[in-house]
Amino acid sequence: MELLITQPDGPARRTLVLAHGAGQPMDAPAMALLAGGLGLADVRVVRFEFPYMERRRYGGRGGGPDRQPVLEETWRAVIARVAPVYGGAAALAIGGRSLGGRIASLVADECGVGALICFAYPFHPPGRPDQLRTAHLADLRTPTLILQGERDPFGNRGEVPGYRLSSAVTVQWIADGDHSLKPRKRSGRTLEQNTAEAVAHAAVFLSKAL
Repeated sequence: MELLITQPDGPARRTLVLAHGAGQPMDAPAMALLAGGLGLADVRVVRFEFPYMERRRYGGRGGGPDRQPVLEETWRAVIARVAPVYGGAAALAIGGRSLGGRIASLVADECGVGALICFAYPFHPPGRPDQLRTAHLADLRTPTLILQGERDPFGNRGEVPGYRLSSAVTVQWIADGDHSLKPRKRSGRTLEQNTAEAVAHAAVFLSKAL
């Protein structure tokens, strides 16, 4: 498995292992923007790809994400590989965009990591608010930050406050953002501003959690 490591210019104070979303690889522009922004806050970012995305990259084959057990086992393997290098699991933060963050949240307690960050958590499929993916979040023990666009069709500001979430979970809303954190033009904001705001919140959270 290939790892893509973004090092800050100075000493790295913290390490975040970051997984991609369902449709974009680890070096997609949105992932690079997150990694670069966190690097400016002295956070080392380690990226990897799930098997289905590696198949797309090297085999040219299509296909959707692997089954959940495969995704979870990939996360376990990455943590087992990275943790000894950077101070152990308790010294690591893990997380990701959308799918990557959701799967990270399923293994965070089990693997004993120090913190969890989810960029755009998919609380439910778009248009299906009855199909919640929140049961495990009610009992999550790992300190967790969810950075969510206010208009995210996978869970918006009108829906999420009604969900049962653990006291370890903090949801930070990004103004007028969709699932990519992108705001509408009429909001007066830009994707770059929203991404920078999300990165700033993540950096502060990591400085307190690790």
